[in-house]
Amino acid sequence: MSKQSGRGHVAGLPEWDRCAVMGVVNVTPDSFSDGGRWFDTSAAVKHGLALVTEGADLIDVGGESTRPGATRVDEAEELRRVIPVVRELASDGVTVSVDTMRASVAQQSLAAGAALVNDVSGGLADPAMIPVVAEAGAPFVVMHWRGFLEGSTVKGLYADVVTEVLDELRARVDAVLAGGIAPDRIVVDPGLGFSKEAEHDLTLLAHLDRLHALGHPLLVAASRKRFLGRVLAGPQGAPPPARERDAATAAVSALAAHAGAWAVRVHEVHATADAVRVARAVEGARTPGAEGARGTEGAR
Repeated sequence: MSKQSGRGHVAGLPEWDRCAVMGVVNVTPDSFSDGGRWFDTSAAVKHGLALVTEGADLIDVGGESTRPGATRVDEAEELRRVIPVVRELASDGVTVSVDTMRASVAQQSLAAGAALVNDVSGGLADPAMIPVVAEAGAPFVVMHWRGFLEGSTVKGLYADVVTEVLDELRARVDAVLAGGIAPDRIVVDPGLGFSKEAEHDLTLLAHLDRLHALGHPLLVAASRKRFLGRVLAGPQGAPPPARERDAATAAVSALAAHAGAWAVRVHEVHATADAVRVARAVEGARTPGAEGARGTEGAR
């Protein structure tokens, strides 16, 4: 099986001939990455459209920070932040994902035009989430999650991080399937940075191929995360700020695309859009006659 054929297609979403690029729009005042730059609805919509212009295939809209130690917003505030942005982007023809752990936000976002629900808890934070998504027939991202982050990490102890993440994701996927979500609408995410230290994240990235054993398309969300700061800082240096980790993010995007990821989730789209297209062209060059082998592949 080629990397491309192993990438998979998610029912209910467009089909791309390469690793898709999911652009991030944080409608929050306290994101670790962009510090509330898109908190205003009009600014968030404008930013989402700009990311599409830069090469994003879909836009992930979130109204609640999941950084370590973040205080949860209440339901009404999350709805106020998210729904107008989802509605406007969807009305402009953008494929929208909603990043939420609340069933009510997922339900209203789907009604407003969202096409995908990206729940970092995999349905564990809100027992109503799986029934809501199943009833809507929407695609669903199941991320590896061990609980709300309080402090720098939660339950980040592993004897074998790849095997344990794989086993825990498999159990969660089984629960989601039992809850009525169709198998061709499930995406899995190893949850980089969630209850994991830098060495765990790097080990998971080195073994993404093993996650294909779950039989579902793979989303990799490494953008600007702490482990990249640790890599860039070296053994003695201070990690660079989040917004100075975009080149490193693009490198991970290329590696993830090469490993057969269905999509990568990133804050800065342009470099990653180029990276996944180059990865696709290299794949195509290994297969004579494939579209990616043609000289026009990767043109912007």
